[in-house]
Amino acid sequence: QVHLVESGGGLVQAGGSLRLSCSASGNPLSRYAMGWFRTAPGKEREVVARISGSGSITHYADPVQGRFTISRDHAKNTVYLQMNILKYEDTAVYYCAQARGMIGTSRIYDYDYWGQGTQVTVSS
Repeated sequence: QVHLVESGGGLVQAGGSLRLSCSASGNPLSRYAMGWFRTAPGKEREVVARISGSGSITHYADPVQGRFTISRDHAKNTVYLQMNILKYEDTAVYYCAQARGMIGTSRIYDYDYWGQGTQVTVSS
């Protein structure tokens, strides 16, 4: 059983930065791809970024490309999401999730374990 806990969310002004962390207990994360997703008010959950099990492959959704960076620290069993130049439309609950395989996809149903989410609010 894997237990994921996100942290680092909060209130920030547009143009600011936040770094989200996702810590895992249970099985080591290192074998599996990880993803960050978000759910904005009135919208469906969407992928933000994902990283392969090795950390060598990353993918970003178009709206965050060039502003967000996903990374992982195998020794700490933690995945990060550095968010820069935040925009009002980035306001959402952010979730980390562990994929079923080593590469990962953008499909929600390919992820088996989810954290409880952390709120990110960007004021305009």
